[in-house]
Amino acid sequence: MNDYARRERQLLADLLLHVGPDVPTLCAGWTTRDLAAHLVIRDRRPDASAGTLIPALAAYGEKIRLARAALPYPQLIDEVRTPPVWSPVSNPLMDGLANTLEFFIHHEDVRRAAPQWEPRVLAAGQQAALWRSAKLTSRLALRKAGVPAEVIATGFPPVRTAPAPVVRITGDVGELALFFSGRQQVAQVQIEGDPAVAERLRGAKLGF
Repeated sequence: MNDYARRERQLLADLLLHVGPDVPTLCAGWTTRDLAAHLVIRDRRPDASAGTLIPALAAYGEKIRLARAALPYPQLIDEVRTPPVWSPVSNPLMDGLANTLEFFIHHEDVRRAAPQWEPRVLAAGQQAALWRSAKLTSRLALRKAGVPAEVIATGFPPVRTAPAPVVRITGDVGELALFFSGRQQVAQVQIEGDPAVAERLRGAKLGF
């Protein structure tokens, strides 16, 4: 597995075990148990996780997730920690691509739902790995929102989604990753330009 994906997975599993099963997360309506079950289903039941993309399968996927969530909590976290090698998203070839951003975001979903959190200082290599995925996420989110923008991640070349951007969005890589994954309220980014567009972006449904 990719080192950064593996490290975030282990840190998240440690945190989930530490805080317990009934703590709120940034995922609306989900406790830590719910989030853990989502991650296990994503690793182990691609038929059920398809419901996140295909509305017709959402009820089926939720039924499978709730059944997994009913497992004893330590067992559930053990399954988060140790994904199967045959999984389409956690096998050694796909792990870095599929999970570096995913587990960073969900780690922060638990961290930042608690009071008095502080942003983590990320190693340069992890920032680069995150930005490879978050750069695409930013383009897709801005296209979905219909906002021409320039995105500036600290230490990386700017990304423009149109020749004449109406806003400039600046921040560290981790903060931009959270912002464009729909966690605008906890992401420490700066938006310069049209105030009305900036306000609309902060309240838009940017996650996928």
